[in-house]
Formats: sequence, C-alpha cells, structure tokens
Amino acid sequence: MSIYDVTSRSIYLRWSKFSGASSYRVTATAVNTVGHSLLAHFSDGTLKSTLTSLIPNTVYAIQAEAIDKNGITLAETRTMQSTAPDVPVIDQAYSKLSSSITVEWRAVPGATGYLLAAQDGDSCIETVVTKSPGTVMGLEPATCYRITIRSVNAGGKSRPSPSRKTTTVLSAPILSASSPSCDSIAVSWKAVYMAVGFSVSLMRSDGLGKMLKQNTTNTSFIFSNLDPGTLYTIKAYAWNANGLPGDDFTYNQRTSPKAPADVQVAFSNGALRATVSWMPAEGALTYSVTASSGLLKLKCNTSSSSCVVPSLQCGSEYSVSVTAHNDAGSSNPTDAVSLKTIPCAPGNVSIEDDEHGNLLVSWFRVNFGHYYVVFVKSDDGLEVYCNTSHTQCLFQSDCGFTYFVSVFAYNNAGQSPLGDVFNYTTAPCCPSNFRAVLVSSDTVEVSWAPVRGAEMYETKAASWRGTVLCNDTATACTLSALRCNTRYNVTVYSFSEARGSNTSCASKYVTTAPCSPEIKNISKEALSVISVHWQSNNEEATYIVTARGEAGLWHCTSSGNSCTLINLPCGSAFSVSVIARSPAGQSLPSYSVPLETAPCCPNDLTLTQVTQSVTNVTWSVGMGAHTYATTLESPKGQAKCHTLQNYCLLGCITCGTNYTVSLKAISETGLTSHCTYQGYSSSACCPSGVKLYRLGNNGIRVYWQASEETISYITDLRGSKGNFTCSPSSGLSYCDITEIPCGDVYTAVVSPATAKSLKFTFCPKKIYSVTCSGSSVGMVIYRGKSSAEHV
Repeated sequence: MSIYDVTSRSIYLRWSKFSGASSYRVTATAVNTVGHSLLAHFSDGTLKSTLTSLIPNTVYAIQAEAIDKNGITLAETRTMQSTAPDVPVIDQAYSKLSSSITVEWRAVPGATGYLLAAQDGDSCIETVVTKSPGTVMGLEPATCYRITIRSVNAGGKSRPSPSRKTTTVLSAPILSASSPSCDSIAVSWKAVYMAVGFSVSLMRSDGLGKMLKQNTTNTSFIFSNLDPGTLYTIKAYAWNANGLPGDDFTYNQRTSPKAPADVQVAFSNGALRATVSWMPAEGALTYSVTASSGLLKLKCNTSSSSCVVPSLQCGSEYSVSVTAHNDAGSSNPTDAVSLKTIPCAPGNVSIEDDEHGNLLVSWFRVNFGHYYVVFVKSDDGLEVYCNTSHTQCLFQSDCGFTYFVSVFAYNNAGQSPLGDVFNYTTAPCCPSNFRAVLVSSDTVEVSWAPVRGAEMYETKAASWRGTVLCNDTATACTLSALRCNTRYNVTVYSFSEARGSNTSCASKYVTTAPCSPEIKNISKEALSVISVHWQSNNEEATYIVTARGEAGLWHCTSSGNSCTLINLPCGSAFSVSVIARSPAGQSLPSYSVPLETAPCCPNDLTLTQVTQSVTNVTWSVGMGAHTYATTLESPKGQAKCHTLQNYCLLGCITCGTNYTVSLKAISETGLTSHCTYQGYSSSACCPSGVKLYRLGNNGIRVYWQASEETISYITDLRGSKGNFTCSPSSGLSYCDITEIPCGDVYTAVVSPATAKSLKFTFCPKKIYSVTCSGSSVGMVIYRGKSSAEHV
C-alpha cells in the first residue's frame, strides 16, 4: 500500500492486487484523538481509495486488509500518515514592486510552510515561505494575477485558499542621462506600459542643495543650472490611470566638467615635447591635451593636472588646448595657446675647404631659427665652435684630419635636435722633403717620411715622353722602366679613401743617368794600343772605357766618342765596355765587346845547327800563342816550319850562309804577332878530302880541302891514348900534331871554327890506325868513316 497524495482532510491510497481476495477493508484511526476513526470497504476490483472527512494536521494509523469471500482476512499492511494543515485564509494581497505581490494571512496550526501561487492564465508562479507575509517574485508589471495560498507540513499541503485578484504596479522607467553641458543633465526614458505620467527628481549625491522634481507625460527632460562636474542622483517612476505609482529607477549622473583654467605650456628640456599644465576642473576625471598644426594633431591624456605632449615636430607652430573629461562627457576646449617648437636641425649642410686651409660650413635657414651654432671636432679630440646668425661659418683646418661637424639652430624654445653629424676628411698631408736616389739609369728610388691622413701614396714621374706611376702603402717607391738621360718631374701624392689624392703636393726634377753607350767598333792602333769608338748621346757625360781580363783592368776616359787603351798586354783576352757618367749619375755599362790582343812573341829563341843542312830552332812559350811559324831566310833560299810545339827542325840550310830569323806567334782566332830575332849564320861547310900523313918520328899532319880560303878549321884527333886538337892559322888547309902516340886508332874530325872556338860535331869522322915503327910513328892507315858518331 502507498500514499500518493495528502490534503488537510483527505488521504489518497493505492495498493496492489492480492490473489484470492474478494474485497479490501481500509481503516484510518486518529492517533492522538480518542474515538475518531474511519472504516471503508472496497470490492476486489478497486485498487485505490480516498479517505475523506479527516481532521487536519492529525496523524492517522492506516491499515489495509485483503478479505476472501468467506470474510477471512488473507493479508494486511499498516502505515502512518499525517494530514496536511488546514486551508489558510488571505487577509490582503498587494503589489509594491512591478515584479512581485505580497500576501498577508493568519497562521494555520501545524503548518511548517506556505505555498503562494500567482496565476495569470496558463502561467503560474509559486513560491514557498515560512510565515506571513510572503511575496511572489518574478511577475510581470501591470498584470492582474489570481493569488492563492496553501499550508504545508510533513504530511502534505492543504487545498488552495480562496483566491484574491491583485494587479502588479507599473515597471520603472529605464533612464539614460547625459550632460550636454557642464551645468545641465538631460534625462530620457522609454514609454512604460500602462503609464499615464512620470515623475523625475534630481539631487546632488552628496546631499547638498535642494531636490529638483518634475512631473511630465513626456519621456525626456533637461535639468539646468546645475553645478559642473558634480554627481547627481536621479529618480523616476510612472503612475497608472488610478494614480498608483510604479517602481522607481535611480540613476547617478555627473555633469560634465568645466574647461580647465590657467593653461601653461613649457618645453621639456629643449626636446621635442612640451609640458602643458592647468588648474584642475571640478569633477574632471581625465584631461586631454590637443596640439594642432595644420592637419597634424597630437594628443596626450592624463588624470593629473599636467601632460607631456611628445613627438612634436621641430620648426612648427602648434595651437594647444585642454579638455576636461569625466564619465558625463567633456568640457569645451580651453582657448588655444600658441606654441612654437624648437627649430629643426639645419639641412643641406655643405663642407668645403679652400686653398688657404679653411673649412667653410654652410647650411639653409630653418623656420623659427634665431641663430646657429656650429661645432667642429677633429679626430684628435680638439673641438671649436662658431655662433652666428648667418648661414655659414669659417674654420681653420689642417691636412690629414677628419672633422665631425654638427650644426644646431636655436630659438627661445631651445636647441634644435641633433641633425646629421657630418664627417669631413681633409686631404692628406703632402710628403715633404722626399728624397730621390738614382739606382740605375732607368730606376729611381724615392723615399719620404709618413704623413698624417695618408693611407696610400702615389709617386708620379712625368717627362715629355710619358708618365710612370707607382702606388704603395709604404713610404718608399721604386720608379723603374724610366728612360735614361731624361729629365723627370717627380711628385709624391698622398691618398686617402675618404678624400682621394692631394694634388697640391710639390714636385722635384730628377734627371736619370745617361743611357748605356753603344760600342761601334774597336780598332788596333799598335801592338798594345786599342781605340774604342762609341756613339755619344750625352754632351755632359764623361765616358769611361774598361777592358777587363785575367791580366787585369785597363781604363781610358774621354768626353768624346772614342778612347784609346794603351799598354795592353799581349796574348790576353779582354771584355771591353763603356759607361757614361754625368752629374745625374752613371749609366749601365754598354754591351761588352770581346777583345783579344795578339800573342806575345817568345822571349828566347835558340838556333842549334844539328847537321850541315839541318838547324834546330827552339823558343820559349809566347802568351796567347797557339801555333808558331818560324822562318830562316837568305838570298840563297828560305827554310820554314809551322808547328804547335815550341821547337822546330829546319832543313835545307846552306852552310856558311847568313839568315834572317823571324817567328810568327798565332792565336787560336788567327791573330798573329810578327817576331823578329837576331840574324843567324849557318856554320861554314865541312872540309872535304881529310887525310892524315906522318911527319917525322912522332908527328901527324892532317890535311883537307877547304870550302873557302878565309875559314879557319879545328882538327880533333881522339884515341884511347889521348885527344889532340889543332887550330891552324886562317887560310891554311892543314894542321900538324906533334908528339902523337903511335900504336893507336884515332878518329879525325876537321870542323869549321866558330867565333867562340866551338867545334861542330856534324862534320865527317874518319878512322886512322897509327902504327909504331919502333917508338916512332910507323904507318898511317885509313880505316874508314865512323857513321855512328854522326848521329
């Protein structure tokens, strides 16, 4: 069995069907009330029942029994259930707010709460309250509702009370307000349903002053003569045709502020920003500053009484005004204050240097520029400046410096911003006192001391024939490939990347050394005298000829085009060259020309007659000689030989003849020296018919036939027992030798005698036997010739 609903006087039951039961019996007995019970029977087809006529707020013990057809109880169940409190009675119901109705009633015993219901057609809004009065919320304004109330406890809720009709009041007008001026507030609202009029009141929120109130049938109104920047509280409500007021609506609105007073403008330390200050305006929350220049407008916002306007443009005039703001709106702008900014940095700055070593800095005028200051700082840290009302300044400058130039304009507002910093590098200094040294006839070495500002140097040598350039970072340069015997204008230019070349550097004239002479020919004037001829190309030059060889050096000097070398040694090889020397320097040597002197004549020459017709000639070595040609010449003929040796055998010599002796020393190249020596006389002819005759006891006469009567002869007898010589007087053809030992074999030779009494061994030798006759010479017997002795 279950209970599905309970009211003040009823309990609603249901149960499930029980098998075999033909009817059901339900009994409800009040627990705390004596003698009050209720009994009800139901057929077997009834499964639910309602117990009515119960006592409100009473606990009942409920028993349900299943009974068969014989009246026997088959089963039973019990439960306890309290009835709901009694139905409350509404004393009054009224609406003070458009969304609610308040209900008042007398309390009902046993009720733990109350259920209020407001019904409008099909919609119903309920709310549970604990006591009177109670309010139903969430209702529609200006709407008629049927109001009922039920009491509630743990057992359930009572039946609804008798209803009471009540209409909700009008909704409040929704205000919107603004402050069109600093002393007025405009209020507006939308129409309210069922409203026939509106009441609007305004009062300072701080309670000062009096309230302003206005009734109207319109939906807007303007309050004037208000205090600027003051917060006001506005209330409004509508009333209906019965004059009942509806909900009111409260709105706080501040009047817009009054324009600030005593606006002051000042620059912030000369920068392009201005500080604007003013007296605070009543009720202002924020302020905005507007600086206008043409189409350009700059603003700054602040909640204080000053503001910095940044990013001003230099050289401009601005109109500055201040506007106060609060949540109501903005004040009128203040009267404009004129602001002239600092001048712009001068533009079109140009820097030039003149020939006097000055820098001329010039620029264009700028708006609001009263005067200008130019700062020039050199790279060594020294700074100078110029103050002028004109547009140019002149500064003294030095070569090789980098100058940093800044130009500022000034007015009452201050200094212009820093514009471009221009750097200007003056031309590098010129090398002074450079030194040019002639290395050779086509090369000049130029050196100098380093100068300030120079990164590179260019050395230029110019002549009428052309120009030679040399570029280097070093302080020396070698000018090569110059023309000899040429005057050059030499200049050393300094160069820097920033400025280029200093073209005002002084120059020097340098004349190169004479050109190398060219030997035209070499002629031999005598055996040891050589003339060298060349082509002269410099009238101021002195020419020096040098013959260089293993024998040494030989020189000669001339200012013309030839020179003679004397006392050159014979048989020597030389390399001959010529140099030219002038005040400008010395030329390179000419190409060398080989020179070979004729071979030396041998110092010693010796002639030795080997046979009557053969003479051996020997001589010492002649320096430079390769071959020799020896000649013996007489009217009777000539004997000659050509040899590589230093000796020679000359045949076909005629005895007793005077010869002229000459020798030619010949070099490998064919140079010949003719050497003449003292004459040579060949020996007289050997006598013929040599015979020996005995003279007396111990004497021998040697007899011959002379080739010439004027020749003297010498006779030699050589034997084992002695040698004997006999020299007869000139013209005789015999010679006697006395006291010659006999018994010996003698070799007899008769030779022509020389001036030095020399004996020739090439005459024939004859062998004789001298026998003894007793102790005296016996016979002289001819034994023949001794050929071996001739060799």
